[in-house]
Amino acid sequence: MKDIGQISGDVVDLAIRVHREPGPGLLESVYETILAGRLSDMGYRVERQVSIAIEFDGVHFDNAFRIDLLGDGRLIVEIKSIERLAPVHAKQLLTYLRLTKQPVGLLINFGGETLKAGLRRLVDNYHSSASFASLREPI
Repeated sequence: MKDIGQISGDVVDLAIRVHREPGPGLLESVYETILAGRLSDMGYRVERQVSIAIEFDGVHFDNAFRIDLLGDGRLIVEIKSIERLAPVHAKQLLTYLRLTKQPVGLLINFGGETLKAGLRRLVDNYHSSASFASLREPI
């Protein structure tokens, strides 16, 4: 099993290539399909549109949310294709991380002029040899 840092690095490298080649402005589903296909080609197990159920106060909610991409069963990738990310998008991914008890997620916006401005790595309860100053870290 590859390290979560290696998986997220491979996703970021691939996202940069995808943003350069077809470029910004396509539908989120197109970027999702391309990333999933290329990651599968690299040997990763990739699931698309993973439906997650939650339970709150004794009430079960099927399909409470959908994860765009789940890499190797542990890296959540949320894909956007909008002009600019808003704070709510990071909160959305952080909520997904907490509800699924996954440590790391990537928020990737293919809609901007550069991918750097639309790329965020979020961490929740993740401990590695590197020290993290906060739960949310931009790449």
